[in-house]
Amino acid sequence: MRHTLRIAAAAALVATLVASACSGSSPSGPSAGTSTLNLRLTDSPFTDAKAVLVTFAEVRAHRSEGDWTTVPFAGAATTRTCDLKKLETAEDILGSGPMPAGRYTMVRLVVTSATLYFENPSTSTACAASIPVPAGTSATVDIPSGEVKLNRGFELSAEAPTTILLDFDGDRSIHLTGNGRYTMSPVVGIVSVN
Repeated sequence: MRHTLRIAAAAALVATLVASACSGSSPSGPSAGTSTLNLRLTDSPFTDAKAVLVTFAEVRAHRSEGDWTTVPFAGAATTRTCDLKKLETAEDILGSGPMPAGRYTMVRLVVTSATLYFENPSTSTACAASIPVPAGTSATVDIPSGEVKLNRGFELSAEAPTTILLDFDGDRSIHLTGNGRYTMSPVVGIVSVN
């Protein structure tokens, strides 16, 4: 009788372990594999300057499982500066790199500085680790809140890279205040996810 009870207990234990293993994979769990996320930037026109240099300190994407993942800047730079005026008719890479595959709920951009140049355009590419400043009159732009969260979900598949095009709206982001200073409340929208 004891032998039969031991066999029944062992069979129940095996059945429980098998059921646990099978139920361990759920659709809401992390996806396996790695993907590539490319964040590209374009700009709606800003009419008051010849160059608008904006420096980004961080770009991160939020996974639905709760983690924030940093999107690397090109060339492993620690910041990325873009001349918004050069992006009015073009687009350039803001960040690109390998990311865990899975569902993401939002993208966060951190803008640390912005400067307007009124007399000369920049001579650099649209975005780079640093851009030489143009000669002539300039104005620093105050950034009270440099963080922008873009709440639009997207899926990173291990089978193919995903490209997101962001539009930094210069005219809606930069304002001249009554005391003659410029301020920026970054207005960035997602144009497309491919």
